[in-house]
Amino acid sequence: MQRALSTTVLLGLLLATAGAFALTEHLKLIKSPIYGPEVTKTFSPVCHCATDKADITFKLRHPDSVTVTIVAGGHVVDTVATGAKMQKGVPVTFRWDGRTTTGVAREGSVYQPQVELSNDHRTILMPNKITIDTSSPKVLSASAGSGIFIRGSDHALPVQYTFSEKAHAVVYVGGRRVILGRTTRLSDKVNWNGKVGGKALRPGRYVLEVGGIDIAGNETPPAERKRLVVRIRFIALGETSIRVAPRARFAVKVRTGAPQYTWKFSGAHGTGKKKLLHLRAPARRGRYRLVVSEHGHATTATVIVGKT
Repeated sequence: MQRALSTTVLLGLLLATAGAFALTEHLKLIKSPIYGPEVTKTFSPVCHCATDKADITFKLRHPDSVTVTIVAGGHVVDTVATGAKMQKGVPVTFRWDGRTTTGVAREGSVYQPQVELSNDHRTILMPNKITIDTSSPKVLSASAGSGIFIRGSDHALPVQYTFSEKAHAVVYVGGRRVILGRTTRLSDKVNWNGKVGGKALRPGRYVLEVGGIDIAGNETPPAERKRLVVRIRFIALGETSIRVAPRARFAVKVRTGAPQYTWKFSGAHGTGKKKLLHLRAPARRGRYRLVVSEHGHATTATVIVGKT
């Protein structure tokens, strides 16, 4: 009798376990009434830009009225929409401004969208996590190569940078943005073509301001941008002061966008087309002036002949 009872209990347990397993597997096959979610992962509610709100997009398998809230730490901290009607299979986007009942959402907290289905009598916490980022990237370093841009040349001026976080590089001239980098990196370079608003700038001295925009939309404040002094010229030499021995041959790098240039040095003159101008120092020691020009635009270098 006791043995038969034990067998009956065992069979009951096995049947109950099998039933629970079958029910669990059946529930797994039931599709969620919400599908196709697209939720902003990171944004800044204080950037005053196009990304200052989080998009929460999804579709329903059946028509329903939804209430969308934001949950943090198991508590509802904001209501995005109440009783919004949605059609079957039509994506709808709800936007959260990053505010809660106590003010701007805090960095470091994890926020999730929650959807209450009126007709289906279900509340679903979406697994998509939203983070808040209100800190702007800092420019740790910035440089502009030689600091000289040759107008008419095929070569752009490289602007190298290092940020405190991954960000798009932005460069301003006179308050106008001239570069927005495509990639978000900690350290890289962008190239400036010497133009503002598509127009080539005249030769002269200019200040480039270098900053960054992170993926949340926060931008380096104007006061914290790195400022780089650059000069636009038609022609320039690689060196402005050259030391050579008497009668020694030397070369000077010439940077210009013109097909040829003219030069004057120690009573001699000529034309050149190559990037390197080869000359010979006079026999007499002293200081000499080298003048290189193209179409009325000239640059000079001092050649000091003596002991090297």
